Amino acid sequence: MLTTIALALLAGTPAQPADLKLSNVRMTIGELGPPREGNKLLPGDVLFVAYDIDGITIDGEGNAVYTMAMEVSDGAGKLIFKQDPRELTEFVPLRGNKMPARAFITIGLDQPPGVYNCKISVSDPKTKAVGTLNVKFEVLKKEFGVVAVFTTHDSKGELSAPNSGQVGQMLFVQFSIASFDRDKNKQPNVKVEFQVFDDKGLPTLTAPRKHVQTGAAPPVKDDEGAFALQFPLFLNRPGKFVVEIFATDEVSKKTSRYRLPVTVVAAN
Repeated sequence: MLTTIALALLAGTPAQPADLKLSNVRMTIGELGPPREGNKLLPGDVLFVAYDIDGITIDGEGNAVYTMAMEVSDGAGKLIFKQDPRELTEFVPLRGNKMPARAFITIGLDQPPGVYNCKISVSDPKTKAVGTLNVKFEVLKKEFGVVAVFTTHDSKGELSAPNSGQVGQMLFVQFSIASFDRDKNKQPNVKVEFQVFDDKGLPTLTAPRKHVQTGAAPPVKDDEGAFALQFPLFLNRPGKFVVEIFATDEVSKKTSRYRLPVTVVAAN
């Protein structure tokens, strides 16, 4: 099963042309992160698609009104998900004719492996112009893994953040552990280690921070094949770092590793 949510952010440059194009299309780590490496995803992962809407009408009061629709089809062209056109309004006080936008697709734990295509269509009701984009991605077979990694400004995971910031800020690395086996108590037994490496590849912590998900932790329901976690990351000095999440399923003995680049700049 696939689910999706789409949203747009702010930006702009002068002029109001009639053509509408969806440009600068890329798959990203989270809503505001850099391009992800490759287009292969495990069930339970989230595919973020970022793009720019070029040529959108933004009126004198800073309102941008547009419609957005999405379709996802499998390798045979069969439609498996459809989001009908929705009218959206964004307040864009910088005006101009460009606005970055985001869409994301959650890959269900039961999604069959294969190649899929995501088609996004955006239309401007004032000019009747329409722009479309297509993104192909591959769902891998169901496997234990660290998935749905993104960064936020808050611990609840509600305020999206880039995987960068300035000294003094706090980031939270959000992620999920999916497709684990269960022990005799029908609970996961997963050890998660969190480590940070500097630009020389050296660990910043003498020992990784650890979390063990067992029956002693809040239980994971029988119908839940994934659980979410987060680690705080206080940006106390500038530099380029890599956050590593290493998970071990103590039941199946399978492991999964995820490495997230983080850049910290000096405060003004």
